[in-house]
Amino acid sequence: VQLQASGGGLVQAGGSLRLSCAASGRPFNQYRWGWFRQAPGKEREFVAAISRNNYNTRYADAVKGRFTISKDNYRNTVALQMNSLKSEDTAVYYCASKYARRMEVVDTSPNEYEYWGQGTLVTVSS
Repeated sequence: VQLQASGGGLVQAGGSLRLSCAASGRPFNQYRWGWFRQAPGKEREFVAAISRNNYNTRYADAVKGRFTISKDNYRNTVALQMNSLKSEDTAVYYCASKYARRMEVVDTSPNEYEYWGQGTLVTVSS
């Protein structure tokens, strides 16, 4: 599976961005997905995840209520809508996927994911 993340950029605090991850190479609807981020000098951390069947999502406490993950099986894309952005959201954001035998499971650990996009930089100015 090849992943291509896009949508990052510079935004003022309180603003919004929508990240997108396009997938190719394998049947898109057989995978579960996640978004992670890595700020300078910090480890990669979990942001959001969605199950193969779209029924279950999980969010990091830091983004809950502000970010929304969604999956479009027709367009083979996974999106992360980010609202009310804060300076501490500044990071490189990565999408990731994992072949999913179980339809309802979400994964929050980066170690569980098999495929990664190249990352897209989000900078939030205060």
